[in-house]
Amino acid sequence: MGAEIHHLATNQRNPGVDFHPEWVESIRVNRSAVERRIATLARRRTVKKEWQAAWLLKAISLIDLTTLSGDDTPGRVRRLCAKARQPVRADLLEALGMQDARLTTAAVCVYHEMVPVAVEALKGSGIPVAAVSTGFPAGLSPFETRLAEIRASVGAGADEIDIVISRRHVLQANWRALYDEVAAFREACGEAHLKTILATGQLGSMTKIAKASMICMMAGADFIKTSTGMEKTNATQEVSLIMLRMIREYLRQTGYRIGFKPAGGISSAKTALQYLALVKEEMGNAWLSPHLLRFGASSLLGDIERQLEHFVTGRYSAANRHPVG
Repeated sequence: MGAEIHHLATNQRNPGVDFHPEWVESIRVNRSAVERRIATLARRRTVKKEWQAAWLLKAISLIDLTTLSGDDTPGRVRRLCAKARQPVRADLLEALGMQDARLTTAAVCVYHEMVPVAVEALKGSGIPVAAVSTGFPAGLSPFETRLAEIRASVGAGADEIDIVISRRHVLQANWRALYDEVAAFREACGEAHLKTILATGQLGSMTKIAKASMICMMAGADFIKTSTGMEKTNATQEVSLIMLRMIREYLRQTGYRIGFKPAGGISSAKTALQYLALVKEEMGNAWLSPHLLRFGASSLLGDIERQLEHFVTGRYSAANRHPVG
């Protein structure tokens, strides 16, 4: 599509497009080139001292603070929401000159059962509630049950829905079935934003990951997300590069900006900085925003706060001084 459409559409929500099998069939991934690109990242991109502190504060603003445990309780979710409202201790923010910044995490992500608790706890904060849905994490519930789960979470106040796709559609290269499934999920979301989880560690090849990414965007996804965090292999920088390149291609084809969410295994400040560098290089500064980039994480915030404390005081505190949840 031409430059005029690109100009008109980039700040609008992705409405999805018709199914274009030719877009999918033309996708190829050069694995060795991907690996070479990622190998250069850590060597070429390092930030120190006050620059590192600034990047870490940016990373906090991109976190979907998450609890997805079978023993979740309303009390745990309320504590998580309180941490989302004030993710860094006030004394550290003051030392960093950020006491008036109103820093929060990007969202709080919970199971459907805890959506009303999170909505109440976050009232007035502007922090959205995200609900995992569609038979998370396996995605093997009956189709109508998965649709009903989305509608129930939206009805309970969820602003965002993180759905899981049927991996079998990707493994069998049944691209039309994947498109129709995600399009139905998008319709069930209504005004709530749709984040599609690919579970990339279970999709078999980088080319299939790339094709699944494109299909989900064509079907109306607002974000594409690497993983549930519960697979054997979750987010990797190689997979992230492939998904970012597909986002860039979808932007070229349609003019619509799609968000990216790496999830699972991003637990250290150092790793978060590497992902920020990758996204900045591949997509530009526009993607360094909660509207277009999220980290799916539960323990990342604690490590970032430890690094900020070290920057301010010159000392590391014990990791258990920064619990989340």
